[in-house]
Amino acid sequence: MLSRLMDFLTACWRRRSSDGKGSEVTGRKDGLLWYKDAGQHLFGEYSMAVVQANNLLEDQSQIESGPLSLLETGPYGTFVGVYDGHGGPETSRFVCDHLFQHLKRFASEQKSMSVEVIRKAYQATEEGFLSVVTKQWPMNPQIAAVGSCCLVGVICGGILYIANLGDSRAVLGRVVRATGEVLAIQLSSEHNVGIESVRQEMHSLHPDDSKIVVLKHNVWRVKGLIQISRSIGDVYLKKAEFNKEPLYAKFRVRDGFKRPILSSDPSISVHELQSHDQFLIFASDGLWEHLSNQDAVDIVQNNPHNGIARRLIKVALQEAAKKREMRYSDLKKIDRGVRRHFHDDITVVVVFLDSNLVSRASSVRGPPLSVRGGGVPLPSRTLAPCAAPMET
Repeated sequence: MLSRLMDFLTACWRRRSSDGKGSEVTGRKDGLLWYKDAGQHLFGEYSMAVVQANNLLEDQSQIESGPLSLLETGPYGTFVGVYDGHGGPETSRFVCDHLFQHLKRFASEQKSMSVEVIRKAYQATEEGFLSVVTKQWPMNPQIAAVGSCCLVGVICGGILYIANLGDSRAVLGRVVRATGEVLAIQLSSEHNVGIESVRQEMHSLHPDDSKIVVLKHNVWRVKGLIQISRSIGDVYLKKAEFNKEPLYAKFRVRDGFKRPILSSDPSISVHELQSHDQFLIFASDGLWEHLSNQDAVDIVQNNPHNGIARRLIKVALQEAAKKREMRYSDLKKIDRGVRRHFHDDITVVVVFLDSNLVSRASSVRGPPLSVRGGGVPLPSRTLAPCAAPMET
């Protein structure tokens, strides 16, 4: 009797832990690599992978598919988020815990998906993290110097919304029907002051500050501190009351400031999906440091769907090893922390687009899917503790 009960409970657990294809949502681990080789979202297949380089994993990511609101009437679709943290993991984990929940709340209020819904979700997430910093400031002032890039893709009703803060990137693979080749089309706008247009934007926003962007150790940085101009968090560069002791002097802006130096207002673009749109690659800048947009698209196009995110990371690591004139097998032996000297944390989510399913977007339904890169379970209502990704 007891063994039958255990078999029943085990079967129930397996059903709860799957995405409809019999594979565990929590994914698998191989050293510093976490991966979910294949799964099914509402409009096709997906593949995810994360490799850790920092002592604490600062990249977070998620894919949510099914209801995009709290209403049974929808809207329904697929949400992808890649959150590249810096200064620590707190902000990226907070974003992963809260941004999608805010989006569902605002979509419920509006009863649809829109640019306004996404912008409000970003704003609420920023305000939420500011509250965390305010509460923790007396005991943990350095949290004011923790932040995150924030790349989001939402597929809903045949429309693709791309929102971004920072320098993660979304790239579309689109077939050219006349030739059959697949072109890489970058969909996200980046906010890194290494890009001249971003430096010009910063100078126009801060005309009275000739040192708003400076070249430091051959790298352009905002106030000599940070490469990105937009983010969630980084409160020490947005609220003057946190630009003081006991924050470490290396983070403080000496002359102070009256207006926020960094912005949390995302760049948002809207794209009507076409039948020749094959797949989307969402990745933190750790991938794009080693692969061009077209290189990544060619790899996805010319290899099996299963494990494609893991393959992209492998090629990026091979390139990282080559740049340091070492073997890939030796790079893999280097532990977290020290590994950061060779490459960054890298997150890759590849979302394939089945044109038949995309064209029937209004009628497509399916079991809800929720996967978080690194295998950390969702949802969580609190700020995640500082810990390495869980073994699965």
